[in-house]
Amino acid sequence: MRSASDHATCPRPRLASRPRACLLAVVLAGASGAATAADLYVVCNANVTLQSSDVRDVFIGEKSFAGSTRLTPADNLAAQAAFLQRVVKVSADRYTSLWTKKSFRDGANPPPVKASDAETIAYVRQTPGACSYVQTTPPAGVIVVGKF
Repeated sequence: MRSASDHATCPRPRLASRPRACLLAVVLAGASGAATAADLYVVCNANVTLQSSDVRDVFIGEKSFAGSTRLTPADNLAAQAAFLQRVVKVSADRYTSLWTKKSFRDGANPPPVKASDAETIAYVRQTPGACSYVQTTPPAGVIVVGKF
């Protein structure tokens, strides 16, 4: 059992700093959550009619046409990790593996990779049948197929 003198020598916990630390942790968690929860927009060339339920199949090479239009998907490096997780629901390694197998089995080429949202939008606008995804609100001139 502690004596009165033991309490005098033990430092008292600093309770005032705990609420600040908790508040800081909540703010940092909220900020990082907002950054990872950015919206993803799947966009297509104006001549493409595609349902949001078909997006996964397009990007894993299982759907090649929308009506009579040949689809030409492109990956967006800036948003690829989030897209694969939320929409395709596979890891980057699994995605690469799917395309490697499809390449050998069917002779299909994986989607070209664009570096940014701006480069992706330019590709979608100028390429008939093009579809891709961006994290910024899409401008006029493309069709938004889905928001994830």
